Amino acid sequence: MQQPWRPTKEQIAAAQDAPVPDVIAPDLDVLFCGINPGLYSGAVRHHFARPGNRLWKALHASGFTDRVLGPFEEEVLLEYGLGITNFVNRATATMVGITSDELRKGAVGLERKVKRYRPRFVAILGLTSYRTAFGRPDAVVGPQEHTIGASRVWLLPNPSGLNAHYQVPDLARVFGELRAEARRR
Repeated sequence: MQQPWRPTKEQIAAAQDAPVPDVIAPDLDVLFCGINPGLYSGAVRHHFARPGNRLWKALHASGFTDRVLGPFEEEVLLEYGLGITNFVNRATATMVGITSDELRKGAVGLERKVKRYRPRFVAILGLTSYRTAFGRPDAVVGPQEHTIGASRVWLLPNPSGLNAHYQVPDLARVFGELRAEARRR
């Protein structure tokens, strides 16, 4: 396992527009799709890397993983049948740095990726980004009627600490609903 390191403020600032590689393989159970990497993730080149990001705790608390993983061991997700990608693969300080047009183009790219890799579920992490990217302004958390190829789409809240509407127990509950459905074969 690669050991975590903490980037300097200068390294974080220099990560503007840096990409973060997908964690993906064919036939996953769930491919999680974030909005875009934050600057911290761009600096270290790992998903959901800012210390305290709640994705890792939510994955464990919901039963997707048997322990709390960290961003520097994100490749282990593949062993659980999970992967991570983003609508927009360039790091920004906040989602404000991402345009609606970029999200819509990201949806087209996500569709191509999903059709190629064929996950059973695509879990979109963020209501606003999903609504914008796919033109579905009334979408709510949970399973969606729309599919991407043969993959079912599931909408989840953004696990960022900036999302005060959902704390870890709330995230665990809604992630757990997807986990229960993904266990059904």
